[in-house]
Amino acid sequence: MNGPQAEMPRYKCHKEVHALQILGISPSEPDGSVDLYFEEKQFAPIRVSKEWIAKHLPEDGVLTRGYYVVYDDGYVSWSPEKAFQDGYTKL
Repeated sequence: MNGPQAEMPRYKCHKEVHALQILGISPSEPDGSVDLYFEEKQFAPIRVSKEWIAKHLPEDGVLTRGYYVVYDDGYVSWSPEKAFQDGYTKL
């Protein structure tokens, strides 16, 4: 693309989500799944599939620096630590 471009529109988040800060991950199971462990000790580990890991693993391979996020519609995602902390406030 050549030539000047306008700045893209900006958006401010107003969603409420459920989220847990990831502390670490277990070694892979034979099926490629892993367990996520959380800073919030009262929550049990959550097992995620190898497909989830492949989709959400950041390029640098450091999944532990972020949040496991569940949206109101049930969609489960990962958010980088800084982006999440800059965009959300705990209720």
